[in-house]
Amino acid sequence: MKVSFSVISVSLARLKLIFGRKNSSRFLLSRNLAFSSLSVLEDDNAALENLLYADDCPSPSAQCNVAEDTEHNEFSSGEPIFPDVIDKVSLIFKNQKVDDDMNVIKSVLKNRGWNVGYENGFQVDLDEFNIIQILNDLFEETLDAALALYFFRWSEYYIGSEHTIRSVCKMIHILVSGNMNHRAVDLVVHIVRSNIKEVFHNLVLKILYETHTKREVLEIVYNMLVDCYIKENMVNVALEIKCKMKQLNLFPTIKLCNSLLKALLGSQKLELAWELVEEMMTQGISLNVYIISLFIAAYSKGNVESAWKLLLEMKRFGIYPDVVAYTIVVDCLCKMYCLERATSILFKMTQLGISLDSVIISSVVDGYCKVGKLERAITILKYFNLTPNVFVYNSLMSNSRLVEVAFLFNEMHELGFLPDCVNYTTIIGSYCKVGDIRKAFQYLGKMLKSGVKPSVVTFTLLIDTYCKCGDMEMANSLFHKMLTESLEPDVITYNALIDGYGKKGQLHKAFEVLSTMRSGGVSPDVVTYNILIHSLVKRGFVNEAKYLFDELLRRGFSPDVVTFTNVIDGLSKQGNFEEAFFVWFYMSEQHMKPDVVSCSALLNGYCRARRMEEAYALFLKMLDVGLNPDLILFNTLIHGFCSVGCMDDASSLVSMMVRQGILPNTATHRAFVFGFEKKWVKNPEESAAFKLQEILLTHGIHVDVDEFIASIEHPIS
Repeated sequence: MKVSFSVISVSLARLKLIFGRKNSSRFLLSRNLAFSSLSVLEDDNAALENLLYADDCPSPSAQCNVAEDTEHNEFSSGEPIFPDVIDKVSLIFKNQKVDDDMNVIKSVLKNRGWNVGYENGFQVDLDEFNIIQILNDLFEETLDAALALYFFRWSEYYIGSEHTIRSVCKMIHILVSGNMNHRAVDLVVHIVRSNIKEVFHNLVLKILYETHTKREVLEIVYNMLVDCYIKENMVNVALEIKCKMKQLNLFPTIKLCNSLLKALLGSQKLELAWELVEEMMTQGISLNVYIISLFIAAYSKGNVESAWKLLLEMKRFGIYPDVVAYTIVVDCLCKMYCLERATSILFKMTQLGISLDSVIISSVVDGYCKVGKLERAITILKYFNLTPNVFVYNSLMSNSRLVEVAFLFNEMHELGFLPDCVNYTTIIGSYCKVGDIRKAFQYLGKMLKSGVKPSVVTFTLLIDTYCKCGDMEMANSLFHKMLTESLEPDVITYNALIDGYGKKGQLHKAFEVLSTMRSGGVSPDVVTYNILIHSLVKRGFVNEAKYLFDELLRRGFSPDVVTFTNVIDGLSKQGNFEEAFFVWFYMSEQHMKPDVVSCSALLNGYCRARRMEEAYALFLKMLDVGLNPDLILFNTLIHGFCSVGCMDDASSLVSMMVRQGILPNTATHRAFVFGFEKKWVKNPEESAAFKLQEILLTHGIHVDVDEFIASIEHPIS
């Protein structure tokens, strides 16, 4: 990748145009491809047939080279190109203007040597050649592209088949010549969308060239074709056509070059974009702040340093960055949470005399708000004397505490701002977060009363809160209210409902929601499966949970630690340790480091089953994969050894625990008491305390027995 600043100063002079290096693709042999039908309603057939007449005298005609292939080579979208005209064509044919157009067409054709005879005696074959010839004659005689277009549409109806691509290309040239570019674009778009074969554009280029009469018209048509391919996201084809234009000494407009540049940068084809800039400069198009800003935006997506260097290098070439160019970099830095650097750029801009607008200041304010630095955000606002707008208030409220959110919301009202959906959703979410559903509902009422329509996020926050409160009836009512408001629930909404029903043990309802979710076109995600698996495990449906886990894998999802932990926990509680261990091992194979919770789930199962040898082997394996056991995991294993009377093994674990800086607690003491009771030791509580004190002393921790027992029984909070 070229470094942006060096490209401007040095590399632009050295770049070899790849367009110039490529051999132009050979045009395909012309074949008649049928154009999609522009058929009209079969009203007033007599009026149609009276358009042209001929007697036995020969009319101007010639054998078309490509006529033989027209019947079998079609490209069609099945949609009319001019639906606004065609839908009402039966009415149009009855109107006086149509009759006038017909008379003009007949008159022109007579003057150009076409034989227009008696009524119903028309025998001329409207093949491709004759249609093109008539289109030429009509436009040359009248300079009226609309009249030619009328014949173009009518002739397709009359012959009962689609126009060939050559006829369409001729019509495009006539429309451009007659300043009907919007209709020409319609035809170009239809050609492109009707056939997406890789080589099709070569055929279109060839026929457009063969049917043109003026170079300036051909240049406009080729520009239309390139623009169409850009808009269809076929940038490579657009580039190839532009290359062939250059070979014909035809050039794209500045507007088209900018569009192509944006498309290349949007797809991160930076090398090709710089080559296009070089070519633009050879055509006399000067670099400007707009073009460089496009590159700055592209580099900002992956390399903000290059973007910043490019911005700084602009001045060396007489191009001074404007506030838009700076905003691109500042916004990128804010999204990367490089807020101090973004702020320093604001000060640098003021020193350079560049006026800051609300957009760039709001970006920095939003950045500070997102990291919870509300005071710093307000300082920026005050320093640059920016009056908060609705967007700024949204930023200030986004990560604030409830009290601050409520204050800011009221301040908006006092300053005359009308809160939008985001403002209302933020304050509703703040009340939902603290469980004040009544207050949240009050603000929903205010929102509706002020005419602001709630969003999917608004409803989802309320639904989730009611689900957590166990009020599934109200949650379900809000869900149906969403549907009546034509809002489509997303996966988060469905997950909230599924979780609510799962926690209440209403698994049939949870799976009903899952079914509704799928029928609504919303695919379940990993969170959905986690909720269902956890709910099934909790209710003892371990086999069903395992089935869902397998389905998760079949659908190509990547289970997370929560998924594995739920399945391991369920299988362990069921006593299926082999499969639980297999799932744990599979988790490790997926380069997903098991956490303490997932390991505790499996260890707990082994310990409850008194399979301590396997439990300890698993524990050592966990240490090998880099697990840092916590107090809960140590106590699980210690309790397991104590329950089978292996006090020496339990003591070794306490010693390992202390070496890692983790001190025993009440649970550790109770485990030792339980172990000594199993061994019928007198005064098991004192014995447990003495044993733990002894272990602590070996590690240099001196405590009195009585104090130690007291500290265990009454830990300092």
